[in-house]
Amino acid sequence: MLVKFDPNKIKVAYLRCAMSALAPKIGSLGLSPKKIGDNIAKATGNWKGLRITVKLTIENRQAQIELVPSASALIIKALKERRRKNIKHSRNITFDKNVDIARRMQHQALARELSGTIKEILGTSQSVGRNIDGCQTHDTIDNINSDAVESLAS
Repeated sequence: MLVKFDPNKIKVAYLRCAMSALAPKIGSLGLSPKKIGDNIAKATGNWKGLRITVKLTIENRQAQIELVPSASALIIKALKERRRKNIKHSRNITFDKNVDIARRMQHQALARELSGTIKEILGTSQSVGRNIDGCQTHDTIDNINSDAVESLAS
């Protein structure tokens, strides 16, 4: 039995793919893949060189595009770099930038408090290869655990 698509229902799709993979996903909803692809390219122009997730909200055959950046993409963008393969990152990022990124990502984090979210972002910074204010990331995490860093009220 053939199921008909109801254009009045709201559909949400998360995409992190190339333009060629966009056509089968969007074509079945009655939208033009080329038009949606151009809109996505325009919205992600500032994130060139980084992989970023795009949230498409489709209602009445109109697509709304919203960017959903990951923590690693925000960290790399904070240093105005592009992600390349097999490159050792030796640049420092400030603790204040990590706190700003943690506040931005707090709704997606698994931690209850801001200090836990900051630790998650510091772990991501370590995996990307960043130092925090010239010292190792684990030293900063230990300082947060021992309350050596001042209170982080949100």
